[in-house]
Amino acid sequence: MTVLDRQAPPLSPPPPPSPATAAAPTGLRAWARDLALGARFAVSGGREGWTRTALTALGVGLGVALLLAATAVPRILDARDARSLALGIPSASSQSAADGGADTFIWADAATEFRGDPVSGRLLRPEGADAPPPPGVTKIPGPGEMVVSPALRDLLASSEGELLAQRLDDRIVGTIGDPGLVDPGDLRYYAGSSTLNAETGGIRSSGYGREASGTPFNPLLVVLVILMCVVLLVPVGIFIATAVRFGGERRDRRLAALRLVGADARTVRRIAAGEALFGTVAGLAVGAALFLMARQLVGHIRLWGFSAFPSDVVPEPGPALLIVLAVPLAAVLVTQTALSSVAIEPLGVVRDTRPRRRRLWWRLLLPLIGIGILATTARVDEATRYVGQFPIAAGAACVLIGLAGLLPWLVEAVVSRLRGGPVPWQLATRRLQLSSGTAARAVSGITVAVAGAIALQMMFGVMQKDFLQLTGQDTDRADFYVSAEYGDSALAERMIQDFRDTKGVSKVIGTVETYVVATGAPTEQGWQPTTSLTVGTCATLRDIAELPSCRDGDTFVAHLDSRAAKQVGAAGVKAQNSRTDEAAVPGRKIDLTGSYGEGNGEPVLWTLPGSARTVTAFPDPMGDVHDGILVTPGALGSAGLPGATAMVSIKVDQRVPDAAEYVRGTAADIDPTLRVRALKNLERDKQYASVQSGLQVGGTLTMMLIAASMLVSQIEQLRERRRLLSILVAFGTRRATLAWSVLWQTALPVVLGTALAIAGGLVLGTFMLGIIGKSAGDWWVFAPYAAVGASVILLVTLASLPPLWRMMRPEGLRTE
Repeated sequence: MTVLDRQAPPLSPPPPPSPATAAAPTGLRAWARDLALGARFAVSGGREGWTRTALTALGVGLGVALLLAATAVPRILDARDARSLALGIPSASSQSAADGGADTFIWADAATEFRGDPVSGRLLRPEGADAPPPPGVTKIPGPGEMVVSPALRDLLASSEGELLAQRLDDRIVGTIGDPGLVDPGDLRYYAGSSTLNAETGGIRSSGYGREASGTPFNPLLVVLVILMCVVLLVPVGIFIATAVRFGGERRDRRLAALRLVGADARTVRRIAAGEALFGTVAGLAVGAALFLMARQLVGHIRLWGFSAFPSDVVPEPGPALLIVLAVPLAAVLVTQTALSSVAIEPLGVVRDTRPRRRRLWWRLLLPLIGIGILATTARVDEATRYVGQFPIAAGAACVLIGLAGLLPWLVEAVVSRLRGGPVPWQLATRRLQLSSGTAARAVSGITVAVAGAIALQMMFGVMQKDFLQLTGQDTDRADFYVSAEYGDSALAERMIQDFRDTKGVSKVIGTVETYVVATGAPTEQGWQPTTSLTVGTCATLRDIAELPSCRDGDTFVAHLDSRAAKQVGAAGVKAQNSRTDEAAVPGRKIDLTGSYGEGNGEPVLWTLPGSARTVTAFPDPMGDVHDGILVTPGALGSAGLPGATAMVSIKVDQRVPDAAEYVRGTAADIDPTLRVRALKNLERDKQYASVQSGLQVGGTLTMMLIAASMLVSQIEQLRERRRLLSILVAFGTRRATLAWSVLWQTALPVVLGTALAIAGGLVLGTFMLGIIGKSAGDWWVFAPYAAVGASVILLVTLASLPPLWRMMRPEGLRTE
């Protein structure tokens, strides 16, 4: 028998498979098991585990709260518009309002301003028992009474509102309810009157509320709003992704222990995803709680003149649901992506050895894709009917997110070449050389925010020329312009005298102006010749026309010259001079009521003296040109001017504090319906101003989030190094040395991130300007934003010093 023929002894049967091996789940069941195990790790592990989870939840919660606030913006704006329209009063809301009746009232605008804040006000006089009160008011206040908004009531009761209280001296008998306010900070009042009528500027109406104007939004501003939304929201997403990776080094060591007991690489990645998922879900709860808390406080906070009622701060259901689903999914994806380049083995983490250098080529793809999208986007101008929102948003987002991806490579490439220096510098650079990714992620949000702010400012700087127009007002000659819808020489004289006696006023120019009709033969078109008639003292008339000489009783006929062409055009100058020649004929009778031949009562006739001299008119401080007939008070005698308008230009001494408030106070004493306007050289478009205000509010909230999130991230980094810091202190390292090392460790990525933000912001701004057909006007717009970014980092570093001192105590040597 050969060996081959020998029968082999029977083999012992294999051991039966263990129940765990036989029932090992796969597919979705494996994911569910490992995610649940990761969630258990997130809540276990003692104080370390809870601290890590709490920091993750706080970081994610801050971002989620701001995202929920962003989804509530459309409803806030709609509610504000609806409230504003409900408070408007049409001039004639019904047929009965035209004739007066039991349900009508007379009203007049009595708005004012106090230290830059607008104060809305109306005078009301009911004409019948059924006259409706304004929204939020139970009844129309009587003469000498007024109802005020809560914000105005508090301001009048404070020491800061003393001057305004003197101006609004009626007795407060009630408070306006929420339905009658635009927002909680609305400064508004309604005052009763017993003398208000149509002859003194009053308007008859029978109800409240007006329809929306429906003015289309400027296409150029649509592009700006799209970029603004991307710039404000992308840093939020980056911070959420950064918060998900808190505690990454300790997590990797724990996952290595799991590999040692038999878990494979896929399992530990799913467990890590479960741990991140739990922290993110907790972050959703924290974010919702922070949002609800902020929602209750929003009515007590006024940011850049903006506030809102808590009932209006309601997230849109669709975007809110997207946040709830997308944030946890993003946490899982971020964790899986972060671990794809890390080899977690049973005996440790490969990342603890010399790391592999980051590659540049794939990090350039995303910003290049974004630039390509923006470069091929259709051009937008004011005649564009449809603006492609998705290409603009996608292109800008790709560029900004690409900058966040480039920053870790840039930091690693620079710090790897640093050698020598003081001890704090060496500690900082060595730490960055070993693990620069965490530090780069911590400042990636501020990098993206600064880059976006630079691009936005480039667009604002170029576009403001299209939304700012010259008013023609001369602020060197006057600071304020006061007018009444009615007036005569007596009112003008009172205005001139009262304003001259006002504290801080240095010069007053007052006139009375009306349109008059010349009697006699009509024009070729069948109309009676008309012109304007302006009454003023010789000093006043010299300020609006070139007079050879003047004394009380003189009369002049004023023509426009070439300087008036800016206001009315060359053709307008010729037409107005021709109209003046037809009406202002010396010796001709003039109807001062302006209604000759129209059957509106007996005319008030006055003869234009034959001694009237022809002079040249030039613009007044408001930019208006007073052509036609110019007369001094003595020339009219006792003749009245029905339907005239009294106007006063005022120059104040800017060195006198609250000079503007004294002027408005005097105007209110004369008549609350007087319009007081501050003269300015430039006037800003309302749509442009609203976008700019929205950017200020959103930018402030985003920068607050950036500062808070960076502080949380900085504390997390210090917590990861607590044991190392305690060991260095135990071996005699000075605490100041470690503090400086932390500062340098933060400053290096900030400097590099700021440089990257400047380059990326200028590139993004250039391509965004190309979409609207503009070119960059100022290449140094980045300077203030770079300074703001550096200031935020400095403040965060200073705020992290107290936790740093605590972490350097000997207790940090303890371990669990």
